[in-house]
Amino acid sequence: MVALIVATHGAFSREIVKSAEMIFGKQDNLATVEFTSNEGPDDLRKKYDQALQNLDTSDGVLFLVDLFGGSPFNAASNLVADKENMDVMTGVNLPMLIECFAQRNTLGLKRLVDTIGKTAVEGVKSLRKTLEETSEDSGEEF
Repeated sequence: MVALIVATHGAFSREIVKSAEMIFGKQDNLATVEFTSNEGPDDLRKKYDQALQNLDTSDGVLFLVDLFGGSPFNAASNLVADKENMDVMTGVNLPMLIECFAQRNTLGLKRLVDTIGKTAVEGVKSLRKTLEETSEDSGEEF
């Protein structure tokens, strides 16, 4: 099972994991890391090191972070840059996280990243556009 570290600015990481577990169920081999306003890169590195000590990393590690170029991303990137069995993915959202929960037991790290990347994008929808596309497909007007 690929180990997960969800890391974000503030408590978002903890709360999105709670929401995903509410839908999918309690998860093992997962850690959350919160970056607070009074912390710096060294604090994040220590939190990541602590999280890694408590995870089974034998099938790889995936960091899901909020923003490309943000502190959680930068600290994770420095940590995984020279490691084959680790990756960092930005833009963590609920559809992505639920798909990750569903697939991380069966997919390797690379395929998992590809799969949840697609899910993350597909999970962003406009109601109006969806209704218009549905009515176009059925020949009805919206």
